[in-house]
Amino acid sequence: MNKKLAATSSAIITAILSAVILVEGGYTDDPYDPGGKTKYGITENVAREYGYTGRIEDLTKEMAIEIYETLYVREPHFDLMIDVNPAIAHKLIDAGVNVGTARVSLWFQRILNNLSNAGKLYPLISEDGMVGPKTIASYKALESIRGKEKACTLVLKSLDGYQTYYYSSLTDLNRYLAGWLDKRIENISLSQCTNYNLHIPFLIEEDESK
Repeated sequence: MNKKLAATSSAIITAILSAVILVEGGYTDDPYDPGGKTKYGITENVAREYGYTGRIEDLTKEMAIEIYETLYVREPHFDLMIDVNPAIAHKLIDAGVNVGTARVSLWFQRILNNLSNAGKLYPLISEDGMVGPKTIASYKALESIRGKEKACTLVLKSLDGYQTYYYSSLTDLNRYLAGWLDKRIENISLSQCTNYNLHIPFLIEEDESK
């Protein structure tokens, strides 16, 4: 069931995280997954670090959203991109959940530096894996030079490239490669750069037994 919301930053974050949960699925205990027990993509270790004390099997969607928003949106400062370009914010958050926020932040900064023509178009930024005002300013500078649509498509294509290479390098986990490529590459279409469609894929409060 889809639920259309007003395009506020909070609503966009909720929609993005709901989409992430839909892709991640429910409870799993895959013996080949180094993350161990997970529910909605939240590993038991991450839930414990956040302060959750119940069984991971009982984790609710509301709690998963709360954990994701704190650890994968606010702490890495991906929320700073919501008002600038929600499609890029969506990609950063979704990829950060799957491969780590610091890694995705580093890719984002490296891409911006690579597109700066060695600092000739706009100043280079530190590639420290920490998104902040300078990283956001760098993206805005790219927008001013290339235009909003082209800046977005260039960054999305580049992030997909880095992500594909990273997945392919995990030879010990190649049993998951097809699924990662299918669900996590080109999952934010280039059309979202000009017309970001805000929908929640399911109602957060839906019956957990379904």
